[in-house]
Amino acid sequence: MIDYAIKHPDKLGNALLEHVEILILTMLLSVIIAIVLTILALASDKISRSLIYLFSILYSIPSLALFAIMIPVTGLGKTTAITVLIAYNQYILLRQFIAALNHVEPSVIEAATGVGMSRFQILLQVQVPLAIKPLFRGIRLASVTTISMATIAAFINAGGLGTILNDGLRTMNIDKILWGGLLSAGLAIVTNAIFMLFEKRIHLRSER
Repeated sequence: MIDYAIKHPDKLGNALLEHVEILILTMLLSVIIAIVLTILALASDKISRSLIYLFSILYSIPSLALFAIMIPVTGLGKTTAITVLIAYNQYILLRQFIAALNHVEPSVIEAATGVGMSRFQILLQVQVPLAIKPLFRGIRLASVTTISMATIAAFINAGGLGTILNDGLRTMNIDKILWGGLLSAGLAIVTNAIFMLFEKRIHLRSER
């Protein structure tokens, strides 16, 4: 196992960088889209329920099946992988974002309305700051989920650590299987730890 890493550091490094690239692009686009959809969802309970129901259906579709459905539209590669991962993330992010913002005490929102704040001002200046910790928790969960699901995207030539795992399984190479699994798990653990650190700092600031 160590010998493989010494002989092929470029393969492991490139696969890891590709995985991180997929993660960053997916999460940036996922969060932006989720913010827009959350604002729409907060305008109406009907819209909120409809969006969550729609993305819950998408989330229930096996990832390989959804990748296969998207291939005729977006082709093989990262575009299809990122598109599918964004769709999966919306279910996680929307549920968490909507629940977090709706959990803010109604009395606080009433007080903000009473001093003349607009609905958008209340969202940005009252609800988001009070719900920042659960909002980050949703992003953390979506990030870790993206890392795990992105390994499957190797089957559609999207790159990433899944290529190491896929090659290892195809050739029965234990070194590749172990390195692919360890690096994927390690990336998920590190990402989770970073977000937990942010959440802890946010919690400490809120107590001051």
